[in-house]
Amino acid sequence: MFSGIIERLGTVRAASVRDKAMDLTVETGFPDLELGESVAINGVCLTVETFDSAGVATFHLSGETLSRTPLDQLKTGSRVNLERAVAASTRLSGHIVQGHVDGVATLASVEKAGDSYALRVFVPQALRQYVVEKGSITFDGISLTVNDLHDDITRGNQPGFEVGLTIIPHTWEHTNLSTLSVGDRMDVEVDVLSKYVENLLRFSPSLGKVAS
Repeated sequence: MFSGIIERLGTVRAASVRDKAMDLTVETGFPDLELGESVAINGVCLTVETFDSAGVATFHLSGETLSRTPLDQLKTGSRVNLERAVAASTRLSGHIVQGHVDGVATLASVEKAGDSYALRVFVPQALRQYVVEKGSITFDGISLTVNDLHDDITRGNQPGFEVGLTIIPHTWEHTNLSTLSVGDRMDVEVDVLSKYVENLLRFSPSLGKVAS
């Protein structure tokens, strides 16, 4: 489990796609990694396969991961958001993040807003029921607050909605958001608690079955 509070920016040293899978080498800067531990890279929970004392680690991405995330766009020199799994003693400064991506979003606009940045991100319509104003959402592994919502948006032939965000200077400078351009794809994970509530309402005999 993760909290969506990015610990550091890593740099991709190598990215090789083969047989519908991908081998990824990242300069994490973490000197005390452990074999098999989970690290969230742009919000995707991946397993450390090898590492060295300098924190250079390798990860294997399956075809399933590549089909559900935009990690296949990573290349040598790409900057990625990194977070290690939370410990029992860690303050949960963000929200509960599993690192299990729900879909692929697209950066729709970026505007300067004082010393901060106003972003709008296009999200597929299938996730609309899990997103509420002032709730939490994760883009590229970053726990963010939904400022506002814009419904009935179509991008290409895909229906969806846009999430409005305000990015403070610290977040802008210490994550990969400052490296993105309009049109870039992003991992999106909605708040898992909303999915549990939906499931409870749907299948709990005492509450009655709710139509999908």
